[in-house]
Amino acid sequence: MNIGELIPEFHVPDQDCNYWSTSDLIGEPLVIYFYPKDDTPGCTKQACSFRDRYSEFEDAGAKVIGVSSDSPEDHREFQKKYRLPFTLISDKNGALRKSFGVENNLLGLKPGRETFVFDKKGKLVHRFNSQIKTTKHISEAINALNRLAES
Repeated sequence: MNIGELIPEFHVPDQDCNYWSTSDLIGEPLVIYFYPKDDTPGCTKQACSFRDRYSEFEDAGAKVIGVSSDSPEDHREFQKKYRLPFTLISDKNGALRKSFGVENNLLGLKPGRETFVFDKKGKLVHRFNSQIKTTKHISEAINALNRLAES
C-alpha cells in the first residue's frame, strides 16, 4: 500500500469470532498493526505498549486493531492475559497481510511487523515498518494521528 490509497476490502474474524469488514471501519481514524505471533516477547511488548498508551488513541478518536495469523481462540487468550483493550483480527491464510503488502522479514521466515494509519475516509496517511523497534510503532502511529488532527 502507498500513502493515499484506500484501505483494502476484507472480511475477517476477531478474537470473539465476530467478522469485521472494511465498511465497519470507515468513519473514524484507524490504526492497523500487523505482528508475527501472539505471546512472543516482541509482540507482547508491542501489544502492551499499545495498551499502555491506548488513552492517547481514544483521545484521537482512533480505533486500534492488531493482526496476526493466530486463531481467534489464541487471540482471545492473548487479549485476556495482557488486558488488551483493542480488537485482534485473525488472518489465518495471510490474505489480509498480502492485500496490505506486508512482507515477511528475516530472510522470509518471519511475518512482517508493520503499522498503518488511516484517516476517517479510509485513506492511508502513514505506514511504518520495523521488525525490531516494536514500541516505535506506537509513537509513529500517535504522531501520525496528531498530524491528521492538525490538518
